[in-house]
Amino acid sequence: MTVFSIVETAKANELDPQKYLEFLLEHRPNKELTDAEMEHLMPWSKEAIQHCKE
Repeated sequence: MTVFSIVETAKANELDPQKYLEFLLEHRPNKELTDAEMEHLMPWSKEAIQHCKE
């Protein structure tokens, strides 16, 4: 269910879902993310858009 939500959120933000999943897996530092770290992983962040735009 979580992966489906991530894929649909990527689509809603006009990102390539596969690229966005790869982006998350490559940039996730650990499971104890700070709010600032989490913000950089959101599909509307500059970093995500640069790496994952369709």
